[in-house]
Amino acid sequence: MTEKKVMIVTGEASGDMHGANLIKAMKAIQPDLTVFGMGGAALIGQGMEPLYDATKLSVVGLSEVFGHLRDIVAAQRLLGRKLQTERPGVLILIDLPDFNLMLAAKAKKLSIPVFYYISPQVWAWRRGRIKKIKRLVDRMAVIMPFEKDFYRRHGMDVDFVGHPLLDEVRVGKSREEFLAAHDIRLEGRKIVGLLPGSRRREVATMLPIFLEAAGLMRDKLGPITFLLPVAPTLSEGDLAGCGLEESKLDIRLVRGERYDLMAACDAVMAASGTVTLELAILKVPMVVSYRVSPLTYFLGRRFIKVDYASLINLIADRQVVAELLQEEATPANIDFELTRLLADRRAAAVMKEELAAVVAGLGSPGASRRAAESALELALWE
Repeated sequence: MTEKKVMIVTGEASGDMHGANLIKAMKAIQPDLTVFGMGGAALIGQGMEPLYDATKLSVVGLSEVFGHLRDIVAAQRLLGRKLQTERPGVLILIDLPDFNLMLAAKAKKLSIPVFYYISPQVWAWRRGRIKKIKRLVDRMAVIMPFEKDFYRRHGMDVDFVGHPLLDEVRVGKSREEFLAAHDIRLEGRKIVGLLPGSRRREVATMLPIFLEAAGLMRDKLGPITFLLPVAPTLSEGDLAGCGLEESKLDIRLVRGERYDLMAACDAVMAASGTVTLELAILKVPMVVSYRVSPLTYFLGRRFIKVDYASLINLIADRQVVAELLQEEATPANIDFELTRLLADRRAAAVMKEELAAVVAGLGSPGASRRAAESALELALWE
């Protein structure tokens, strides 16, 4: 009997989540899959044999990569050897474009089909990579509505499967139940989320800014409870040096219950990324901020071809949520934008309506199942 092997490679919390749901859907169709690769706790929970610690490759920008070169080289060698010795029926890649395209080249030489799920953002910057992607990737499954036309214009085999978050974002508790479980009494107080990201570097950069903005808000608005989710990729030790211990704010650290936490918030300050779409699905008003190293930003601005940084504004093709990037990502600016949403009910209501319109364009539920069918169709079992 042929052993049906799959290698899957991702490196971030969101990719781990999407990958786990993809593998779950693939196993529902093909129960005898053997899965190995690189990912996090969610993929391991779906039975993936972990070959390398994905958190060692979780970097933000171009200049940050240099500090992780040893891990990048070690992971490439290990995964490349596994491709050669195990010869999976399909290599599934999620995000991590530079790392994953190197691995795709190795798979191509071994005649192993390459399935890319969650497109590299070549439509945003470094569009020259499309030629490499077309050469190395056999099939692309995209989750943004505008990505299908982009890749088809370049002659690629591409499926728009819808956004997997439409299946994943589910609230288990009402706002009242969540707050009661964490001993939080409203009594006129606001609930504000602090979502600085899932990577150590971005948390170290953004959380101190968020904490200072939170202090400014409390001075203006009175009692506020701040909710800070601890990503699976982080430990509380990773947060310790970011000013939490010195803060006199009412901050609750919460591990798990991610969507219940988000839904309980009146508004959120969030780092740019997938989290903004999660908040949009839950219709939670937000302000989006981000900083990378000056070198990364300088190089990025020379090549970026889109007008917006946040996924919400990209999909809407206009500013729905405030974007505060680099030198604009200051505590005072974040405080100003978020205080406006908290103090002006009309402004918050308008944003909720606009977020709902963005979500309506993300397709229909069932993305993981559709992507699973496409990946299995591509697989070549020996």
